[in-house]
Amino acid sequence: MRKKIWRNAFVSAVAATLLLTGCSSGGDSKTVKGNPNVSLEGVPARFSKGDPVKIKVIRKIGGDDHTAQFLAGAKQEGESLGFQVDIFTANGDTAKFHDAINQALQQDYDGFVISHGDDAATVNDVKKIVDAGKKVVTFDSNPDIANLEGVTLTSQDDEALAKLSLDQLVKDHNGKANIVYLWVDGFPPMVRRNKIYQETLKANPGINEVERFGVAAADTSTQTQNAVAAMLNKHKKGEIDAIFATWDAFAIGAARAIKEAGRDEIKIYGIDVSNADLQEIQRKESSWKYTAAVDPKLIGSVDIRLLAKKLAGEETPQKYDLEASLISQEQLQKSKEPVNMVNLANIVDGWGKSDAFDEDWMKTLKKHYKK
Repeated sequence: MRKKIWRNAFVSAVAATLLLTGCSSGGDSKTVKGNPNVSLEGVPARFSKGDPVKIKVIRKIGGDDHTAQFLAGAKQEGESLGFQVDIFTANGDTAKFHDAINQALQQDYDGFVISHGDDAATVNDVKKIVDAGKKVVTFDSNPDIANLEGVTLTSQDDEALAKLSLDQLVKDHNGKANIVYLWVDGFPPMVRRNKIYQETLKANPGINEVERFGVAAADTSTQTQNAVAAMLNKHKKGEIDAIFATWDAFAIGAARAIKEAGRDEIKIYGIDVSNADLQEIQRKESSWKYTAAVDPKLIGSVDIRLLAKKLAGEETPQKYDLEASLISQEQLQKSKEPVNMVNLANIVDGWGKSDAFDEDWMKTLKKHYKK
């Protein structure tokens, strides 16, 4: 029964990923038809007249479950408000990412959600969008974007994510451990997480970094698995106590390498979560003990709400951080049924739920466009 449930969950996840990939290749969603029997009284004029609203979501990274969940959240929230939501993932290709933004700017989109635009060129792209009179919300992107008037920069609370995971590592090892640091520079969230890591090392001299490495690519988990496997061959049992992985693609690759090497004495403390991660953490002999995360589907939803408020002419913040949670292997393994991204809310209080920027008029729109 357990295997059947996970098989169904896996198939569903693959189907969702394929759907999203299709959209990134040009498959566009259509504007949802509303129910004329539901009054739009109190809804901003921008949305109550029935004029189409077109949104483009463009994400630099891709190929992972976090991306699929984020895009699904944005698409679902947007369509529930009656918007047409088209999505594109560049799968880590910087040139394709910027080309997608500039091509979409030539089309009739009303608003944009830009995800993981980490370089200076993204700031220029967003400025072009603003200058064209379009609305923009960004996620995990260059912090300088927050200086552009009218743009909101959203992120996971990366400092809290790193602190939750690292504090647990320090506690579990009584402040003394030899660790491997899986991290890659150049991405705003990684920079913020590294800041907490450095502070943790300084405050806990008994935590000793043995090695650090990491690469962001379309096959990050596979490359990480190979790199960790090679690293384990250099260090005998007892020389490494734990791995701190700043991205779940790092953690899942490390978990596979540890399993193959029979080195389950090494414990993993990670950041981010997906269905594949939850399956690994719940595995009886898994080394992955904790992960700190924000529901990626919720991030997509909140970004769309912020964009809707901008289109309605309502005030929005320059920055917004989504609250982080710590998920333990012990919590998951106590569950009587396999835990996935849907029923994780039954284990972690408040998971996947937020009324941030969910205005009453949005609830009315959702009733109007409910299928």
